[in-house]
Amino acid sequence: MEAHKILKNTRPDFFYKVDIVVIGAGQAGLSAAYYLKKAGIEPGKGFVVLDDEFAAGGAWQHRWDSLTLDNVNGINDLPGMGFSDAVDTTDTTLQANTAIPKYYELYEKKFELPIIRPIRVSEVTARNGRFMIHTNGIQFSARGLINATGTWKTPNCPKYPGWEKFKGRQLHTGEYINADEFVGKHVIVVGGGISAIQLLGEISQVTRTTWVTRKPVDFRKDEFTPDAGRAAVALVEKRVREGLPPNSVVSVTGLPLTPAIEKMLRDGVLDRKPMFKEITETGVRWEDGTTLDAAVIFWNTGFKHSLDHLAPLGLINDKGGIELSGRLATQVTKDPRIHLTGYGPSASTIGANRAGGAAARELIAYLKL
Repeated sequence: MEAHKILKNTRPDFFYKVDIVVIGAGQAGLSAAYYLKKAGIEPGKGFVVLDDEFAAGGAWQHRWDSLTLDNVNGINDLPGMGFSDAVDTTDTTLQANTAIPKYYELYEKKFELPIIRPIRVSEVTARNGRFMIHTNGIQFSARGLINATGTWKTPNCPKYPGWEKFKGRQLHTGEYINADEFVGKHVIVVGGGISAIQLLGEISQVTRTTWVTRKPVDFRKDEFTPDAGRAAVALVEKRVREGLPPNSVVSVTGLPLTPAIEKMLRDGVLDRKPMFKEITETGVRWEDGTTLDAAVIFWNTGFKHSLDHLAPLGLINDKGGIELSGRLATQVTKDPRIHLTGYGPSASTIGANRAGGAAARELIAYLKL
């Protein structure tokens, strides 16, 4: 059954029954949907994909304008259709926030995936051996669940003492558009990840910047080999299999010392300052009493996994994590009918593809579909 036909019935007391609901239509969600259909699960009747965006593209459509194909941190082909089949990848000046959504849109159409959007899942509950997926549109009842909601909708913005006193502007990575809005303003850039450094370099070209991180950044000078990558992912996987909150892969691997970063080091842009103690009305103050005035505090402090809608299921343990099992650590140990993709070791474009396939196959087997 086609997705638009399902949407005709939006009674809040009517739950449309399917075998599997996939939440999220980013890399992991589309990958899972591809493998579900490939395995013979009927689109619309056997499974649906719920997406809270107005168009295809997942979080990519919200990325900043300067993120182009020549500086994006990895684009991996979705299964069955290469990125170069949809986009002229030789044009590295193409903006990621338009090129990748175009790829996703063509992918959805080519494989006729049952994407329903825009529809927001508010919570998932369990009743009589099924999951009740409550939304702002039609409600669904499913036997199994593949959660692929990613992190973009839940920015991690640590509120240091004095947060509410600051009279300037505070924003997070997810709100950034381009550096033009900061011309003539002193910007404090907080964060030690690749996004923080890329945007610091961009903003420093138009205005004064100060770089602050919680701990020194580990710039990796050696070549990052596939073996090193697998070892890093294995460390993250070990944590989620033990039920611990996942660390990012970057926190394990460090950052590559690219020519662009080497130039920033030479130019003094990456003159790191330790994390400040508190925020004042006009800037920040460090432990030793040193103060700095600024117009903008730009938080590049990462994102949290968007899992609030799963709270009624009680998946989080007393360690603050969710114990996962299965071949690629996507299956929730507490309830094997649930798979988390794009979480922990699969929180990358390559990992999301493999996780989508593993989750689809394992869930089909568990539910005996």
